[in-house]
Amino acid sequence: MAKQRFEYKVVELREGMIGGKMSGDELEKVLNEAAGDGWQLKSVTTADIKGRIGPGSTEGVLVTFERPVG
Repeated sequence: MAKQRFEYKVVELREGMIGGKMSGDELEKVLNEAAGDGWQLKSVTTADIKGRIGPGSTEGVLVTFERPVG
């Protein structure tokens, strides 16, 4: 019997991307878009995410999805 294989996708959501504070509506939108492409939520983790400019970081979440390969 073949072992099932998975692939993973991680999405960063930062405060600045969604209007200054974490929004349930924005997270819901991300989850529904991923589900439409066959991705299943694996985990949501809070994190300090480094900005693209400068040494600082912002609070945000890492949303991890998985789906079977093939």
